Amino acid sequence: MGSYPVISLIILNRNGRKFLEALISSIFKQTYTRYEVIFVDTGSTDGSLQYLNGRSDRITTVICAENSFSAGNNAGIRLAKGKYVLVLNNDVELDENFLSRLVEAAERSLPAVGMWATKILNFYRRDVIDSTGLLIYPDGICRGRGRMQRDSGQFDKSLEVFFPSGCAGMYRKDMLDTIGLFDEDYQFFLEDSDLGFRARLGGWTCLYVPDAKLYHRYSATVGKYSARKAFLVERNRVWFAAKLFPLPLLLRSPLYTLQRYCYQLYGVFARKGSAAKLAGESSGVRLVMIVCSAWISAIVSLPRIVAKRKAVRKYTVVGSKEIVSWFRRFGIPVKELSLTE
Repeated sequence: MGSYPVISLIILNRNGRKFLEALISSIFKQTYTRYEVIFVDTGSTDGSLQYLNGRSDRITTVICAENSFSAGNNAGIRLAKGKYVLVLNNDVELDENFLSRLVEAAERSLPAVGMWATKILNFYRRDVIDSTGLLIYPDGICRGRGRMQRDSGQFDKSLEVFFPSGCAGMYRKDMLDTIGLFDEDYQFFLEDSDLGFRARLGGWTCLYVPDAKLYHRYSATVGKYSARKAFLVERNRVWFAAKLFPLPLLLRSPLYTLQRYCYQLYGVFARKGSAAKLAGESSGVRLVMIVCSAWISAIVSLPRIVAKRKAVRKYTVVGSKEIVSWFRRFGIPVKELSLTE
């Protein structure tokens, strides 16, 4: 384990008091103890901060005025002193060996590995997978590898994956110093994909660590099928593609989107997939309005996204062919993306 590096745990919270006991208790039970906890609160009114008072001198509390995954985590990362930065949702519970397994894997990793994905399991059904790294569809939508599959050991091999989920992803601090932090325009959703993709463009890779396990209450904060989530995902994936995709893939991206819409429309009538769940809670007309408003919001912001695209080129070291190959290696079929939850 060498010099036993410090890990900086960044926990973002807004009115998550009901989750904190499970999370904080699981952190204090870790077999690896070289860590600091930076707790970022974005305006809780439910007693979250009062709960933390006096809990431990190892918890640093930060108040962030903006209710945003990106801005909140960035506020914590800027204070991080560790060699590694671990971003954690507030609605998770860690296996007691979680940190030790991550550090062991990180310290053995090649220098080009800048990210580590963990085995995220369902909090309530602990034999069901939430994510083992992220997969990508060619229009920018991302989804957890193995999501909703029963865990029977099929994802127990450590191997390269595309990038980690922001629910529980670990990053080299010096990598973040090079490529930058989370893009604060995203606010929520796909900010982890944006960071992971930028890291890939900078020549970094990601290793999946199956022995680093934790349990997650999926979408407990925003809601599984909320209209707000649907809007943000659709808008942000347009930004994501426009900012980071090579031009040939970007020009083909609308065709993949059309294909996805067709499958999702079928899913609404067949009552399959997240689009069907959202339609069940609102209406088909409401779905169309969400998509249209997301596109309008994305297009209005494109000049700013184009400027960011130019900034990313300054540290990009991979070519278009390699980028396109990622979609073959780490891609997700449109049917799986559209017709499963």
